[in-house]
Amino acid sequence: MIKATRTTVLFSGICALILSMGLARYSFTPMIPSMQAQLGLSESLAGWLAGWNYMGYLTGLFIVWLVSDLRAKDFFYRYGLVVAVVATAMMAAHDDRLVWYVSRFFAGIASAAGFMLGTGLILNWLHHNDHKSELGLHFSGIGLGIIASAVVVDATSAGGLIELNWRFQWLALAGVGAVLAVLATALLPMPKAQEIEMSRDEDIGQGITALPPLRWVWLMQAAYFCAGFSNTLNVTFTSLITELQPLDGWGAKMWMLVGLAATPAPFIWDRIARRIGRMDALRAAFVLNIAGNLCLALTFSLATTALAAILFGFTFMGIVSLTLSTVGRAFGNKATQIMARMTLGYCVAQILSPVMGGIIAELTGSFRLPLYLVSAIMIAGLLCLIAASREHQVRL
Repeated sequence: MIKATRTTVLFSGICALILSMGLARYSFTPMIPSMQAQLGLSESLAGWLAGWNYMGYLTGLFIVWLVSDLRAKDFFYRYGLVVAVVATAMMAAHDDRLVWYVSRFFAGIASAAGFMLGTGLILNWLHHNDHKSELGLHFSGIGLGIIASAVVVDATSAGGLIELNWRFQWLALAGVGAVLAVLATALLPMPKAQEIEMSRDEDIGQGITALPPLRWVWLMQAAYFCAGFSNTLNVTFTSLITELQPLDGWGAKMWMLVGLAATPAPFIWDRIARRIGRMDALRAAFVLNIAGNLCLALTFSLATTALAAILFGFTFMGIVSLTLSTVGRAFGNKATQIMARMTLGYCVAQILSPVMGGIIAELTGSFRLPLYLVSAIMIAGLLCLIAASREHQVRL
């Protein structure tokens, strides 16, 4: 039995995020061009498949919300990692869209379990073993997951190290995921009886007294809802948009660039926030995200497409981490319900965005109009952030 240390526990969390977010959830993005070339997968079907994935994620959020016992959280977390591997392999089982819908739905549930339950369990272990509750290294697993999905797909596609058809590419992704699932479960110790009792006692703890007004919460939720549209359009279609530029063979590589930019983003945005404040940093992330969308809509060159990928990877992780940490700092141990409510709205946007974007792109013949629309939505979100800052000065 491997002795649990801060390093091994954080590494287990990184493995879980690479699997649940990078492979089970995000590998569909670099796989779209391959499936389109071999199967004629349409933009609208790709959008619906992404929508089913986010419906599964939304369902997973409700499951996470209902599970309060620490031992049950640990069980569903480990079970979710197995589901993530099976759901990824299931994409290779058949070319029927109903099979794919089921696969993407359960992959979404597994993603929610791996992300939310895994993060909570690791925080719990750090807290009860006298370590700082810093998760910048843990969240780098999302960016590394994007890189891993891009590397596997690129290495097994035409012109890669090994050329496989779309079915075997999904099986290769599932095989990598199985190794990660074993590492993630083996390196995270089961919660001890003392930790379970302590976590129950801490749930009754006192919160902070100076809570922000309800209007501030609604404005922050509206801004985060708007961010969900930009996030999911890019997450779903970055590779396909690149191939349609046309930049043949660069789709997976651009997705890898998104991951490379996303990996250090939580560290960098934390340091930016220390200098200028979290709300100012969050507004800056929105502005750069809008710039990336417009850059992708207005260009067909390799350099500017790469710039758009970097801006998206850097900002989408920044927006998620800054928003949730801002709410966490503002509400203390009362933040759980607020964060869940905000994530619920974010997930609704994630369901609508790829479906809307795929249908519009298929009707118009390009993704330019969807990119303009999500840019306009992000501007509305930026205005909500400005109004939130005027409504209440949260001391962060």
